[in-house]
Amino acid sequence: VQLQASGGGLVQPGSSLRLSCTASGFTLDASAVQWFRQAPGKEREKVSCISSNDGNTYYEESVKGRFTISRDNAKNTVYLQMTSLKPEDTAIYYCASDRRQDCRYGGPYDYEGQGTLVTVSS
Repeated sequence: VQLQASGGGLVQPGSSLRLSCTASGFTLDASAVQWFRQAPGKEREKVSCISSNDGNTYYEESVKGRFTISRDNAKNTVYLQMTSLKPEDTAIYYCASDRRQDCRYGGPYDYEGQGTLVTVSS
């Protein structure tokens, strides 16, 4: 059983990236999936979430209008499409799954994947 975040990289400000959170050994379609990030010297913060019971989504204020979360159940993957990236988006991004299906809950979560590093720099 594994949850894996991928898709990070080094990009210039204004660029886009799509992160993937893929599950193996279990299905994500009955889980809410949260994306978190942690920048150097800062606490981890929740960036986005998609529920599995009603399809609701959540976005942290600073990413609203720039990030879009979506799921592809056929691929057992949740995506975080990030556009108009800023240097302050630089962080390690993590995903976590939650069988409580709703984005309102805090941790602990069922599974958390290793992070993927996003660096936004010119």
